[in-house]
Amino acid sequence: MTETATLDALFAEALGGSRGPHPSELVATSVFWLQHGTRLAGSNTTSRSRYVLVRVGRSYGACAFEAGELATNVCSEASGSRLDALMRDAPLALRVAALDAYLTEVEHHRDRADAEAVALPSGTPEQRARARDEAITGLLDAAPGTRVALIGVVSPLVAALHERGCVCLPCDYNLDTTVDGGPVTSVMSEVLEPAEAVVATGMTLGNGTFEEILRHCGQRDVPLTIYAQSGAAVARAFLGSGVTALSAEPFPFSQFDSGPTTLYRYRAGHSS
Repeated sequence: MTETATLDALFAEALGGSRGPHPSELVATSVFWLQHGTRLAGSNTTSRSRYVLVRVGRSYGACAFEAGELATNVCSEASGSRLDALMRDAPLALRVAALDAYLTEVEHHRDRADAEAVALPSGTPEQRARARDEAITGLLDAAPGTRVALIGVVSPLVAALHERGCVCLPCDYNLDTTVDGGPVTSVMSEVLEPAEAVVATGMTLGNGTFEEILRHCGQRDVPLTIYAQSGAAVARAFLGSGVTALSAEPFPFSQFDSGPTTLYRYRAGHSS
């Protein structure tokens, strides 16, 4: 498989049939969206998330989106559409969700030899979030004192970085402070410039910032780890093309289940 340089190139590959069956042969049986709020114990902040999801065959694709980004009738209008139509003509978040569903259906994470399955234990939201974020930071090859830009702030992930001795540089469009009161910037360059490593959410695929992060890390030879509920299979296509490591968590996500679930960890250089 040739290296993928941009999201547009990946869409073109999929729409050209070089990634598997032509997307026109597959139908989005169900398109739906979820909105939920989370306030973990000890936090004064409620995080609000919205995901658009696409069901194709045995697989789901997902992408987070901001309030007002998708029309309220998107689910009824998009359900039953061919995947190629969604990949070409839909708003970006829905395009990413459709591409994610396609790439997952073509090759599910559980079927890849290079995917390390990590079982998240049953437990409370706090216990499961802690286990998930420890699995993410376990992908980092970062010594104590390493400055890590965190693009997309999740409180347990901030804590997990601190526990590793890293200096966390948080950036988020919807938060002003971390759970421990530290400042959060909304200007990505402020954390990218001093960073010696970058950890970014898959939501960057849907809000148009992913390629800026990818270019920055490539130009400066800075390792990039993606933690993806949004676009987990999409981010996987960039392993070795700017993405150093990936925590892929396909739907249903850990926050929607109190029982055991699985995420899949990848490292560049171990591709199938």
